[in-house]
Amino acid sequence: MPTDGLVAVNVYAVEDGERLVLIDGGWAVPEARARLDRALADLDADVRAVSRILVTHAHRDHYTLAVQLRREVGTPIGLGAGERPALLALTEQWQGSLRAQRDVLRAAGAEPLLRELEALGGSQGPPDGYEPPDEWLEPGRIELAERTLEVVATPGHTQGHVVFRDPDAGVLFAGDHVLPHITPSIGFEPVPMVSPLRDFLASLDALRRLPDTVLLPAHGGPAPSVHGRIDELVAHHDARLAEMRAAVGALGGATAFEVAAGVGWTRRQRRFAELDVFNRMLAVTETVAHLTVLVDTGAVVRSGDEPVRYAPAPAGR
Repeated sequence: MPTDGLVAVNVYAVEDGERLVLIDGGWAVPEARARLDRALADLDADVRAVSRILVTHAHRDHYTLAVQLRREVGTPIGLGAGERPALLALTEQWQGSLRAQRDVLRAAGAEPLLRELEALGGSQGPPDGYEPPDEWLEPGRIELAERTLEVVATPGHTQGHVVFRDPDAGVLFAGDHVLPHITPSIGFEPVPMVSPLRDFLASLDALRRLPDTVLLPAHGGPAPSVHGRIDELVAHHDARLAEMRAAVGALGGATAFEVAAGVGWTRRQRRFAELDVFNRMLAVTETVAHLTVLVDTGAVVRSGDEPVRYAPAPAGR
């Protein structure tokens, strides 16, 4: 993955009779395509052996190489039905999507960050590599030639994120929903979600209720227990909610931008100002997601519009 701190994305080749099914597609850059070709060659196969590509969500590092392969050899793509609004925004409503993101940052009180982003310029049109899938996947079973996968809707990281369970093999292809070493970003979407952290935590809870399996994530190596990692993610977000509630109290009321600047980021607890502009944007949208949950639970109250301000809930509430 060029110019990205994650370094790599995992694409899984699932044997299904004489063909292969890919879980996620990768990022459409020459380095990724070359790596995929070499990996398939190690299996005595090439892209023509792939019968379909099942994609967990529409982020570029998961979706765009799938689109490239379909253009080359016609491989059909399946994507969660909940990603339809995001795909529409990335293709037909690109300018509206940009306005929605600007509105989110203005409401967060992040005008300085918005000016930085606008000074950088950026794309004058929709990003390449985004086209509708051949199939919009709904939760339920996918019958392959020799195995069955279960599609589980897991909104949060994106509105339409899905994971694929293979109960017979005892594995979960988790995409970015459950990652072994980092927490997925929450709240940065072409079409903003009402409460992405609420949806993410609910998705974790639903997955926790299913039988445990081996975790096969999109970033990082396998882990022996999906349940064990979910417990760690829930504990992490409980701690972040408490941290942001404390920051609101210490500031006596603040915008999401001010709260983001008052807490640490990444596992190294880096200062907000140390992050690059893109990661500061992710930090602000993730702060909004946490503050939204705190408002819903009555821990803080919100007021205003542009910007929205958050304050400690009155005593006794």
